[in-house]
Amino acid sequence: MRFLSEPSTDLTYSDAFLVPSRSDVTSRLDVDLAADDGTGSSIPLVVANMTAVTGKRMAETMARRGGLAVLPQDVPLEVLRDVTDWIKSRHTVFETPVSLLASETVIDALHLMGKRPHGAVVVVDDAGKVAGVVRAADCEGQDRFASLASVMRPALVLGAADFGAGAGAAAGAADGAGTGPAARDASLRAAFAAMDSAGTDFAPVQLGSSLAGVLTRKGALRSTIYRPLLDAEGKLKVAAAVGINGDVAGRAAELLAAGVDILVIDTAHGHQQKMFDALAAVRRLDPSVPLVAGNVVTADATRELIHAGANIVKVGVGPGAMCTTRMMTAVGRPQLSAVLECAAAARAAGGRIWADGGVRYPRDVALALAAGASQVMIGSWFAGTHESPGDLQPDANGRLYKESFGMASARAVQNRNQREGAFEKDRKALFEEGISTSRMYLDPARPGVEDLVDMITAGLRSSMSYAGAADLAGFRERAVAGIQSAAGYEEGRPVPQSW
Repeated sequence: MRFLSEPSTDLTYSDAFLVPSRSDVTSRLDVDLAADDGTGSSIPLVVANMTAVTGKRMAETMARRGGLAVLPQDVPLEVLRDVTDWIKSRHTVFETPVSLLASETVIDALHLMGKRPHGAVVVVDDAGKVAGVVRAADCEGQDRFASLASVMRPALVLGAADFGAGAGAAAGAADGAGTGPAARDASLRAAFAAMDSAGTDFAPVQLGSSLAGVLTRKGALRSTIYRPLLDAEGKLKVAAAVGINGDVAGRAAELLAAGVDILVIDTAHGHQQKMFDALAAVRRLDPSVPLVAGNVVTADATRELIHAGANIVKVGVGPGAMCTTRMMTAVGRPQLSAVLECAAAARAAGGRIWADGGVRYPRDVALALAAGASQVMIGSWFAGTHESPGDLQPDANGRLYKESFGMASARAVQNRNQREGAFEKDRKALFEEGISTSRMYLDPARPGVEDLVDMITAGLRSSMSYAGAADLAGFRERAVAGIQSAAGYEEGRPVPQSW
């Protein structure tokens, strides 16, 4: 990225804009969004390792669309092992359904529908064969303890004939019948046509005698655009975080043995001796996976972490929506300038950076990538989605939301230290730097993380085509930025009603 005029102060994303250049890019779909940081990501988006944001559903969904979600460090190891196994057992094309037996009740279905954006429950018989589907509308006016058999509707069921013999295996499913992207796309087009003809946007997929997953109309479209993020065995990749306290090497070794594909060593202040000790301990394990460390905001810190063994450095102190660090301590740095400086230092040292936090709109993601980040990490923006771990709750007006909280908040500290005594736990909770509860509302138009990924990548693809860039490396080289006033930023915002 180059500037029309050199900035005289540090910049946030809102302070900058991109200038269009001559372009030979004829279609936004011709743009390649793959990251160049060794993770294999086909879209440059990472979901933050926040307890209220990333769980198994988030990680599964992001990997299926080519991105990453980092499992938090506060989760017990035995749970992380189970979650990793679960994610790697998921289908690479079909979504994981919510399924119930026909003998179970309407209230059971209503409790589970919010766990998936498709808003339906697949009803199966005792042998696991699809018997029907139940949606929220089917439950209206019904006795809450009525059986699902009494309210379910017939379903369009897709089978092996629709996807080919290889569709049951994770690797085969990525290519439809196992013969390549063309066969996969043909199967997805046929499945879309079948749903369109049946007047439905949702279809269970049954391979053999059991439910393999579900496919939606949007899911069929997305699977022709996004490439899943797969390991060498054709299974979805998993990322997980460790802290810098305690037995770092032991925990890292357990995660690597469980099959974690990207390891993140995470702390709020990454430029400290305990981080270098943690990096050294993990490097002694000789891991064969990318190692991420952070957070920092300076070139010196970035270089030191890479020289100490990090492949990728996480950049950002204080820009997150749940973070109060800057207001509490005055420590941090405007994020765009931090990304610019750290990305240049990282590449010179043979590493890469992730821009962590501070993004509110797709434009911010585009600016971070143009400034040199290989990927952008997002937290609170994704907290208000069906895939985040929290339960959906209605406010007084019926709007649905999920609770979010910062990872340095009193709430997170209490959770992190729950095995300690009450005195120590409560004493540590006195020193919070984050919001302990915040309502993240679901956008009715984009309630799922895939909806947000669609919006972000659409904006990014368009931004790259304006710059005449076919890939992210070209985007960094060709992007031209300017500095704007608050009025300039406001001018670019849409007007929701006439004036």
